[in-house]
Amino acid sequence: MLLRHTTAKEIDRKALTINPAKTCQPIGAMYAALGFHGCLPHSHGSQGCCAYHRSALSRHFREPIMAGTSSFSEGSSVFGGQANLVQAIDTMFTVYNPEVIAVHTTCLSETIGDDMLAIISKADEDGCIPKGKSVIYCNTPSYVGTHVTGYSNMVTSFVKNFATATPKKRNVINLVAGWMEPSDMAEIKRLAKVMEARTLMFPDMTGVLDAPLDGHYKMYPKGGTTLEEMKLSGDSKFTIGLGPMTTEAACIQMDNKCKVKFEVIDIPIGFKATDRFLMSLSRHANVPIPEELSDERGQLIDLISDSARHLYGKRVALWGDPDTLVPLTEFLVSMDMKPVYIVSGTASKYFDEKMPVILKDIPEAKFMCGERADMFRMHQWIKQEGVDLLIGNTYGKYIARDEDTPFVRFGFPIADRPGHNYFPKTGYKGAANLLTQMVDAMLDKFDRVCDEEKVEFQM
Repeated sequence: MLLRHTTAKEIDRKALTINPAKTCQPIGAMYAALGFHGCLPHSHGSQGCCAYHRSALSRHFREPIMAGTSSFSEGSSVFGGQANLVQAIDTMFTVYNPEVIAVHTTCLSETIGDDMLAIISKADEDGCIPKGKSVIYCNTPSYVGTHVTGYSNMVTSFVKNFATATPKKRNVINLVAGWMEPSDMAEIKRLAKVMEARTLMFPDMTGVLDAPLDGHYKMYPKGGTTLEEMKLSGDSKFTIGLGPMTTEAACIQMDNKCKVKFEVIDIPIGFKATDRFLMSLSRHANVPIPEELSDERGQLIDLISDSARHLYGKRVALWGDPDTLVPLTEFLVSMDMKPVYIVSGTASKYFDEKMPVILKDIPEAKFMCGERADMFRMHQWIKQEGVDLLIGNTYGKYIARDEDTPFVRFGFPIADRPGHNYFPKTGYKGAANLLTQMVDAMLDKFDRVCDEEKVEFQM
């Protein structure tokens, strides 16, 4: 109801964000930690913060999200949370027996200035960390950065604490996975397997946040990158980071610590980004790209050709994370669509550099990232001139309803539809899946609103 009062006229805002196209750092850190086998994330702050982070992930994945919390009280908020965290570490190892506890901070603990390294050392001195177990941490204050930043910080912390170099190098390529669905990670691993390339992915949510329902509860599902694999990653011959915002820091850390060279490329969304991924993997793993994958590419091109008359010139608005928006925008442009409005709540030099290049032939396109790049601004742009399709997370459903615009759910969070985490958007097959959703959404609206005599059996 309130969205009907959104005006097309934009007013310069310097200190106000309305419906931000982002969420906070600890959610990203918690998600990244779940991609390591036997890891229990821990939120160093209030119980309410941890509850919010867990619920955000649970709503998206429809899976129970296990995490600990330091449960700050008024006293902890004033005098610091050392006693709470030391007790929490002891309790979690005693009751839940994780392989590693991955601590991330919150606004509260960061504002107090808790020294995480000193607190974890104190827990170790007190005998709270069993032999062979580990406690690591990363700083994730919610008042700066976004969930993308938190994800990057936690992945980098795992590299810093576990990657180990020895004189014996392995013919393995590290794949550092950016923020994507478990199904996307599974698809990328499938592509590598078809190429017969030896790879090691981290973090890896497959088998964790898409685990089967078999009637038996598992605190730590069988999936995820093991700590042994994480240690061996320092002996790999090369690292490919998938998504600059989420993986570059970890790749740099791996290079500095273990002298493993790296290349950071886009998440393989769409045929061009998938081409680049396969060529990079082929080059660094020294394996050919098999005909099977060429056939998959050909099937995608055939589907694009079949759908061209429904896609040509269609105006699209999209929002989400820089790492997914850049290849997604490229994919839309490659199909002669017009991504005209693009916003990301995450400030990104990568986004600012790539978008003008991708959108050079669409002069009417507007794009923006950072704190004021919010859903309110997106709606104002749409009020100025409408679009044919919306692509983004659940927060766009209100705009879709208000403007009666076809809507494809993509990104994080998707809280109002189940099952999305089982169908990939990466690789050629993922691009075909996304393309089908887009065409279906637009044609469903046409069938619904067109004149009766224009309802056709074949579109």
